[in-house]
Amino acid sequence: MRRFASALSEHPTPVVAVGEVVGQVLERLDGPPDLALLFVTPPHAGALEDAAYTVSKALRPGALLGCAAVSVVGGGREVEHEPAVSLWAGRTGAVAPFHLNFVETPDGPSFTGWPDTIPDDASALLLLADPFSMPVDALLQRLETDRPGLAVVGGMASAAEHPGGNRLVLGDEVHTTGAVGCFLGPGVDVTTVVSQGCRPVGNPFVITRATENVVYELAGKPALERLQEVAGDLSDDDRELLARFVHMGRVIDEHKVDFERGDFLTRIVLGADAREGALVVNDKVEVGSTAQFQVRDAKSADDDLRQLMRDRTAEAALLFTCNGRGRQLFGRPDHDADAVSQSLGGAPLAGMFCAGELGPVGGKNFVHGFTASVVLLSTERVGATSRQEAL
Repeated sequence: MRRFASALSEHPTPVVAVGEVVGQVLERLDGPPDLALLFVTPPHAGALEDAAYTVSKALRPGALLGCAAVSVVGGGREVEHEPAVSLWAGRTGAVAPFHLNFVETPDGPSFTGWPDTIPDDASALLLLADPFSMPVDALLQRLETDRPGLAVVGGMASAAEHPGGNRLVLGDEVHTTGAVGCFLGPGVDVTTVVSQGCRPVGNPFVITRATENVVYELAGKPALERLQEVAGDLSDDDRELLARFVHMGRVIDEHKVDFERGDFLTRIVLGADAREGALVVNDKVEVGSTAQFQVRDAKSADDDLRQLMRDRTAEAALLFTCNGRGRQLFGRPDHDADAVSQSLGGAPLAGMFCAGELGPVGGKNFVHGFTASVVLLSTERVGATSRQEAL
C-alpha cells in the first residue's frame, strides 16, 4: 500500500497548480490521508485560502496544515522565489490539529488553543509558526516541562518580512499569527535528524566562567585568547572561514565520554570584548558545559547532510531547511532536497525554506538557523517511539 504521496507544481496560475498537485497525490495515494501538508510560495499566497479549501474537499484529510514560504520543496526539487505549490499527504497517526496563539499575562507567557486532549503516546509534534507573533523558544521551554522527550519538528514561516504578512493553514482556514500544528503517532516511527552545516575546529573546552550569553573563560583562559590559539593552529582556508563567521558549539548531553560534531548545538558568535577577553554568543551558556569552535561553509554543510542521510530508510520525509541555504549557500539549485531524496530512493518528500528550523539536538528541542531539519517517517513498526539524531 502507498501510505504517502507528494507532488509539486510550478504553474503560475494558482488554481491550475493546486489542481495538478491534488490530482497527482490522489493518483499516488491508497485511501484517504490523516495528514496533508500544503506549502506555497509568495506568488500563490493570496490564493492560499482557496487552495486549502480545494485540498480539504478533494483529499478529506484528518488534518491539513500548511503555510506560505519564500521557497518550497517537492521531491528532489527546491523552487526558490518562483510560483510553486507543494503538497504532501499520508497516514501518520496525526491527531489533535490546533492553532496556538501567544498571550502575555501577569503570571507570564501563556499559549492558548491547545487541543482538549493531547495524546500521551505521540511520536512527535509537528509545528509551523509565525516568527513575529509566536515566541517559539518560550514554547519549547514550556513543552520541555510539560512533555519532556517529545520531539518538536517543523519550521518558521518565511514568506513575509513584517508582522501580519505570513499565512498559516489549519483545515480550510488561514491565519496570520500564532502557530499551527498536530501530534504525529502513535502508529508511525518518526526519526528526526538535524544537519547544522558546521564542523568543529580545534579542541573542546570547558566553559569556566560565563554569564547569560557572554563567555569569559574557556578552560581557565580568556575566551578570546582561546579563539586566537585555535585560529593560529588552523590551515589558511579554515582560518579564513573562522575569520568570516565564528561559531561556537555547545554540548547538550554531557554524559558522553567523547564528543563529535553531532553532539553540539551550534550558535554564532556575535562579537568580542577585547578588554574582558570575552565572547558574546547567540545563546545562553552554562558554566561547566563543553564548547568547541565551529566553521561553516558549503562543503561542510554538504558533508554534514550527506553523512547524516547515509544508510537512512523511510517511507516518506519532510524537509525544513533554512532560507539562507539553497542557491545562496551551495551555488546551485536543489541541494538539500536532492541529497535527502537520493538517500531515500525518491520517497515522497515535501517541505519549505524557513526563517528558523525546529528539531532536537541531544534530546532537547531548539530553534536553529542555517540548518536542514529532516523528519523521516515509517509506518512499518506500529507504535515505535521517536528517535532523535543530529549532525
